[in-house]
Amino acid sequence: MKGPSQVLRWRALPRLERLRIAGWASWIFAVTLSFSQPLIGLWRHAAQSELQSYIPLVPLISGCLLYLRRQTLPAGDRTSAGPALAFSLIGAAFLTAEMTLRGSVSENDALALHTAAYISVVVAGGFLFLGSRWMASAAFPVSFLVFMVPLPDIAVTSIETASVMASAEVSARLFTLTGTPLVRDGDTFLLPGIVLRIAQECSGIHSSWVLFISSLVASHLFLASPWRRLVLVAFVIPLAIVRNSVRILVIGLLCVHIGPHMIDSYIHRHGGPVFFALSLIPMLALLLWLRRGER
Repeated sequence: MKGPSQVLRWRALPRLERLRIAGWASWIFAVTLSFSQPLIGLWRHAAQSELQSYIPLVPLISGCLLYLRRQTLPAGDRTSAGPALAFSLIGAAFLTAEMTLRGSVSENDALALHTAAYISVVVAGGFLFLGSRWMASAAFPVSFLVFMVPLPDIAVTSIETASVMASAEVSARLFTLTGTPLVRDGDTFLLPGIVLRIAQECSGIHSSWVLFISSLVASHLFLASPWRRLVLVAFVIPLAIVRNSVRILVIGLLCVHIGPHMIDSYIHRHGGPVFFALSLIPMLALLLWLRRGER
């Protein structure tokens, strides 16, 4: 429900401006109804998938970012027919690809194509009703909607494989630093009393992906310099690898010094959120340091 000040600000807008905003809102509502079936499927898929569980939060975050920028957004300009048509065609291409590949791709990839088409048509409406100047000013909140698209299977596999190999390399060095006897064969470690293999499920892709998204939002909200934003986001990649390697080290040391049964302990099965929270500390420290440099 709108407060009095919000109502006054809305009424203070020129009539044409209010019509343009209402037009895009109506467009989004109509497009959402048209895509209701795949969007419901997307929400169900996100609820059942640990990796994609963040997806329902994406439109909420995008809406909040737009609200925070409401004072700096320019007035809706004339219709930008070219970009509107381009994004409509992109959306049509995604739908065509989904219909062509239906039955030969996984549910995840089919939902990714449908969601990409939905976002493209929503963005087309923004250009149609509010114009290029407004969309350029709202580029980050609108572009953030791309995280509604589930990561395609091939991307998940590639990221998991790279994360496992990098984590194996770093954790091997950490075991050496602790003086733990170790024989390594790729992603398999022979430790005293136990053989530890870093499986794809131990890649930490969910935490790493959420950490990456969090760094993008934090850099947008709190940093103005492009290079400082880039430093914060780039820092997340080695941070995610080190976090995952420390988790492997802790589990391995517990198995060596307490017993092999620790492989089934809470810290292995459900310790991901704990290590994710710990990884936020160095990221926030770097953010504060970068922000202090801007001041």
